[in-house]
Amino acid sequence: MILVTGGAGFIGSNFVLDWLGHVGEPVVNLDKLTYAGNPDNLVALKSDERYRFVHGDIGDAGLVASLLKDSQPRAIVNFAAESHVDRSIHGPDDFIQTNIVGTFHLLETVRAYWTELDGSAKAAFRFLHVSTDEVYGSLEPGDSAFQETNAYRPNSPYSASKASSDHLIRAYHHTFGLPVLTTNCSNNYGPYQFPEKLIPLVIHNALAGKSLPIYGDGRQIRDWLYVKDHCAAVCRVLEAGRLGETYNVGGWNEKPNIDVVHTICDMLDELAPPSTRGLSPATYRSLITFVKDRPGHDRRYAIDATKIERELGWKPVETFETGIRKTVQWYLDHQPWVRNVTSGSYRQWVETQYRA
Repeated sequence: MILVTGGAGFIGSNFVLDWLGHVGEPVVNLDKLTYAGNPDNLVALKSDERYRFVHGDIGDAGLVASLLKDSQPRAIVNFAAESHVDRSIHGPDDFIQTNIVGTFHLLETVRAYWTELDGSAKAAFRFLHVSTDEVYGSLEPGDSAFQETNAYRPNSPYSASKASSDHLIRAYHHTFGLPVLTTNCSNNYGPYQFPEKLIPLVIHNALAGKSLPIYGDGRQIRDWLYVKDHCAAVCRVLEAGRLGETYNVGGWNEKPNIDVVHTICDMLDELAPPSTRGLSPATYRSLITFVKDRPGHDRRYAIDATKIERELGWKPVETFETGIRKTVQWYLDHQPWVRNVTSGSYRQWVETQYRA
């Protein structure tokens, strides 16, 4: 079996569902269930004997040690993290505690467990740490995309905390020999994403006839990766990645934010016209509102995913056009899920964060 941390979040829950659907190996899911961790993401596994959920913190050494002793996982996939730049600007402490301190405690507990394994189990064990392209900083328009050899230049409390965790992972491999793997991914999108991030926020607000807040001029560029492609990449790295190596995972889909928003609006005009929802605007594009840019907003991210394709044979299946259509349709088909996660506290936070 494997242990997944943060498996009730957006990427983690997609990974657990895909793992059980395609690999079938039992999973224990350890999740703290902060605001973005949602057990409803995994309700389909409620009666699945291959799945076990444990409510807890990666920084709780006693809990994690007990879990490792009882479950004897052959691998750990670490998704557990605070992951939203805007929230890290308003409240950095949670990001330091989870992403740095929590990762440290998890590594210490896992190292103790791994050290006591017998020869074959010890040799086969893997610790895969999932990180972000934001650790590399920001690119200028003509710069080459991020490669695994790029220097780290994080620009937000979030990306700095993830960079710190990446360095800890590397150090535990170099110093203690812990068999680690690291992936750094670009912007994910797809089912079960909490609607504070750009794509689900735009879908949610548009369907409600609310303004679509766009930071600054909207020309910030991101590389967009469909979450199911990301999950497949993580599986492949866990299966065949070289120990101690980092693999950048990207979608080869650089898009300015405003173009992403236009694509969503046009797709919603087709699939859920405003008139059919009792809304007055003729098109969803008319709801776009430009708001004050966030502090230190990175201008461009881009991932060069050549290494993982060359070494492991992985490349994304979805284009942005196919992935965004699947995503929009998923949110249209799962409005009860959206209503359940958009609580009063969430609405208050969005109103404060995106005030024009």
